[in-house]
Amino acid sequence: MERVEIRIENVVANARIARELDLKYIEENLENAKFTKKKFPGLVYQTKDPKAAFLIFRSGKVVCTGAKNIEEVRRAMDKLAEDLRSLPEIGDAVPPHPEFSVQNIVASADLKQELNISAIVEGFGLECMEYEPEVFPGLVYRLDDPKTAILVFSSGRLVITGGKTKEECEYAVNTFLNKLMELGLIEDC
Repeated sequence: MERVEIRIENVVANARIARELDLKYIEENLENAKFTKKKFPGLVYQTKDPKAAFLIFRSGKVVCTGAKNIEEVRRAMDKLAEDLRSLPEIGDAVPPHPEFSVQNIVASADLKQELNISAIVEGFGLECMEYEPEVFPGLVYRLDDPKTAILVFSSGRLVITGGKTKEECEYAVNTFLNKLMELGLIEDC
């Protein structure tokens, strides 16, 4: 049973869509493509529907960010492939449905109750966490399996990162909540 609602904010995925790409050519022929070699080795390309941004590299590797779920990543990758395939010098070098892998999901949750960060630090004994209030107002709680991190704020808001599926993000939050409940640091969510 899910205790709190987990909202996916961003899915980061990568793929190899070709062996090599001429980034200058792509910039000259695709609207919303920007390549500034002196500042960054990749081309930045944005799509509006679905809303996503790509970093495209000469090696044919791409990173997609901005999608809110796996289906949007699929649609964005297909849109990128369609746009690149429409260019005469690229055409069939790019598959119509590139394979991709999710590298990171950023999600959020709201416990709808205030948290005493100092009590959490004391209760956990700094196990699996970092807390330096002079540097950052939140506590960072890390899990090894799945390899995730939760930013915990006194407002009760959480930011979950590192998971590759929504289920991994949910598991990380539930693990954290169970520990808080064992220590009597929160009311049941």
